[in-house]
Amino acid sequence: MSISTPNAISTPSTSPTITADALIIGFGKGGKTLAAKLSAAGRKVVIAEASANMYGGTCINIGCLPSKSLILSAEQARRDGANSTPETREAAFEAAIKEKRRVTSMLRDKNYHKLADQDNITVITGRAHFTGPHSVEIATAEGPVAVTASKIFINTGATPRIPDIPGISTTPGVYTSTGLMDLDDMPQRLVIIGSGFIGLEFASMFADFGTAVTVLQHNAEFLPREDADVAAAIRAQLEAQGVKFLFNADTKAIAPAADGGVRLSVAVKGMTRGASQACDSTPAGTGNAHTDITGAADAADTATTTSPTSNPTDHATMSHVQTKPSDDGEPRFAEPAEARFCLTTDAVLVATGRTPNVEGLHLEAAGVELTERGAVKVDELLRTTAADIWALGDVNGGPQHTYISLDDYRVVWSQLNGSDHPYTVKDRKHVPSSTFLATPYSRVGLNEREAKAAGLDYVVKRLPVAAVPKAQVMRRPDGLMKAIVERNTGRILGAMLLSAESHEVINIVKLAMDLDAPASTLRDMVFTHPTIAEALNDLLA
Repeated sequence: MSISTPNAISTPSTSPTITADALIIGFGKGGKTLAAKLSAAGRKVVIAEASANMYGGTCINIGCLPSKSLILSAEQARRDGANSTPETREAAFEAAIKEKRRVTSMLRDKNYHKLADQDNITVITGRAHFTGPHSVEIATAEGPVAVTASKIFINTGATPRIPDIPGISTTPGVYTSTGLMDLDDMPQRLVIIGSGFIGLEFASMFADFGTAVTVLQHNAEFLPREDADVAAAIRAQLEAQGVKFLFNADTKAIAPAADGGVRLSVAVKGMTRGASQACDSTPAGTGNAHTDITGAADAADTATTTSPTSNPTDHATMSHVQTKPSDDGEPRFAEPAEARFCLTTDAVLVATGRTPNVEGLHLEAAGVELTERGAVKVDELLRTTAADIWALGDVNGGPQHTYISLDDYRVVWSQLNGSDHPYTVKDRKHVPSSTFLATPYSRVGLNEREAKAAGLDYVVKRLPVAAVPKAQVMRRPDGLMKAIVERNTGRILGAMLLSAESHEVINIVKLAMDLDAPASTLRDMVFTHPTIAEALNDLLA
């Protein structure tokens, strides 16, 4: 049984029940940090983790760090020209996967021993579920282990949201981000369902490796929560990498393709050519016309189709599908407002968001309620609806970032350490975010459309990244910087940085906002030179 030895617990038969001061379900950032703190304070802690491959949590195993390792490897492949031929692409991808596995294995081992080697901490590998308000059963490989604890912390994270599409869960070659980051062979063609930031990171990464990438978006607007000028700049950069977009695209079914790949039946609104029969009833490769995704993407934007290109294998192969004959022998075509296509590809990434991971926890046994969106319901102190049970990280429905899980730890610890004025979620200020595209995009606070919707009086500051000396030195002049400043007070309302090293610079802006420093503080700040950060002098001038 995967139980660490510090507390001399080896099998259910020798100790069927463990009593602890604290039980933490899930080995994520907030939970593991809390475990170390509780142990240092002399508390007896049990950590239950469902998989030995997840010690340390999502970030180091299947999230932030492995994806950034691959992104950096892909950028290097692009710079070195290793993405130019099939042979060099495969070699670069194989080396990248090997390095990613090395990094995650090393971090996983360090995280495990950092806790399991402490005298007050017992790590149990198994899936936990509540049996009562303060009791949990953990199903291990050798049998169940019962744990009772006076305080329990749910830290189970989130899991990919899988849309209800026939064949999506049974067709080989369809992956979530977890599986796609652990392939042995690089797909030559990749279709991504969903154009949120997770999907775009993978689109950028695989395009840099040399994969032909097609992104399907279910509506007509790209990054609808971002300002139009920022969204347009991000899209232009991805398209410059070779990424193709198909908008108003609704995936109807997924099935194995005849060539061993994956076949998608896709309905595209706003196109004037097509038919209503799903392609899963048509042999792969048939149809009355063939085109690559380039023509389809253009058609989705303009509501017209283009002629086939000369090389339909560059991207997902697309065929128009004709319906079965009607009773009078004539083909039955779809309404002009929608066309139906088959897309054939080597791999599919499902990137339609993540949902709190509560399945199998039997929360009702402890009196823990969920929100309408399926997250564990918590208050501003992250207390659930059951006494002495808290929820940290993605499972509580907050922003899905590792650093928010860490901040959740601060919220919880401020209560456990006897503080007269505990830190709460409402005290949290200005959460920044970064998306690691070929040109990273980072933002904090309000964008222009949000400031306008809030009725604020503001001015917009803009600066092309090409005007930043360090960006020219780095040979990375693409992008733009944008800030929203309150007119009368000079208060920074938000910033959007599509720039090299934006993921570092955004933290400077956040700090200024946290301290209520006016924009003039960064405008007049003395920065080292040459740096991307010094662009804030000009941006906020």
